[in-house]
Amino acid sequence: MKARLIAVGERAPSWVADGFAEYRKRLSHWLPLDLVEVEPGLRGKGRDAVRATHDEGVRVLAALPRQAHVVALDGRGRGYTSEQLAQRLEHWRGQGRDLAVLIGGPEGHAPEVLARADERWSLGPLTLPHMLVRLVAAEQLYRAAALLANHPYHRA
Repeated sequence: MKARLIAVGERAPSWVADGFAEYRKRLSHWLPLDLVEVEPGLRGKGRDAVRATHDEGVRVLAALPRQAHVVALDGRGRGYTSEQLAQRLEHWRGQGRDLAVLIGGPEGHAPEVLARADERWSLGPLTLPHMLVRLVAAEQLYRAAALLANHPYHRA
């Protein structure tokens, strides 16, 4: 199984890019993870945020691998402990499909993206910067994979 993190937004700051690269490298044995950056919709004075979110959604859906199990990061999704996420990862692996984890734009995901998602995952009730979410999601996927491999990374 391969995983793809599809994120609205471009040009992550170096600390995010470096952190993501580190977890991507660590994950390479257990869950190859690629990052696909999707151009954000146009926002600003006189711009329609609904249209921007729709445009992002079109680009996110176009970036999905065929037959992938799609997990949308969403504040209204289901929260997991690290152990529960490891169980989900084991379940996703058992499906024999690639995994796509989606990070939306400032207003969240377009309705079409949420309709396509097989499930929604919440990182918790906090509002996080979207660039930071990339790093947190990668770390949590690594932690889940490490738990499944009985690696000592997770010490709870």
